[in-house]
Amino acid sequence: MPELPEVEVVRAGLERTVAGRVVADVRVLEPRSVRRHAAGPADFEHQLVGRTFGVARRRGKFLWVPFPDGDALVAHLGMSGQLRIDAASAPPRPHTRVIIGFDDDGPQLRFDDQRMFGGLALASGGAELPAAVAHIARDPLDPQFDPDDVVARLRTSRSAVKRVLLDQRVVSGVGNIYADESLWRARLHYATPGRAVSVAQAHRLLDAVRAVLDDAIRAGGTSFDALYVGVDGTSGYFARELSAYGRTGAPCPRCGTPIVREPFMNRSSFLCPSCQVGS
Repeated sequence: MPELPEVEVVRAGLERTVAGRVVADVRVLEPRSVRRHAAGPADFEHQLVGRTFGVARRRGKFLWVPFPDGDALVAHLGMSGQLRIDAASAPPRPHTRVIIGFDDDGPQLRFDDQRMFGGLALASGGAELPAAVAHIARDPLDPQFDPDDVVARLRTSRSAVKRVLLDQRVVSGVGNIYADESLWRARLHYATPGRAVSVAQAHRLLDAVRAVLDDAIRAGGTSFDALYVGVDGTSGYFARELSAYGRTGAPCPRCGTPIVREPFMNRSSFLCPSCQVGS
């Protein structure tokens, strides 16, 4: 599933390619891809025509494009959703679900989704912050992110520190990949209870989260398969820089101990058993 870096790469791509353009026509090829638009596919198509795309925005993993009238187009990427820019003459790909054309007859915006967990919806009054996103905490790259508040919440929690990192109500945008990488950089075991983490350790962890997210954005995100690409179809290369995630048996870049994989919350955690000793 795309995490903050992947969504930020897509957001920046939309800013470059669709901001300021006016929608001329919309085709919903798969009604399930607009199922969150309660009025249905035909209304979705009708409501978008004539709208001018603003600069795409993001909070954590959530993405939306504001319109000047105060509404917004919200994109849920799900497991495999992609927002792609394609020439109007290019045939739809097998998993293209929605096609948005513009009045300049330039490249179209297309929503592709192989696994069908994502979708698009029009959010009335959602230009500043769609209602569907309002419960999501600010992410570590947000200028208004409050690290002291997150540290306080972490240190009063009985939950494992990784569980807190993955809680989008506490800190948004961090998924399994970047949680493991951040915990490795901060030398913290994923199962350490939040209340056992010192103030200094908690701040070091948040610093690590910000650094990992920044590094991943610069690398274009993490692509393990063709399900995540930028708007131009290019893959991200942060997988080449991973220190812990997905590296079972490989030597820890810091101490040489083989990285191990352990079950956690119906998924996996990757860590160095020497550098990241549990509390």
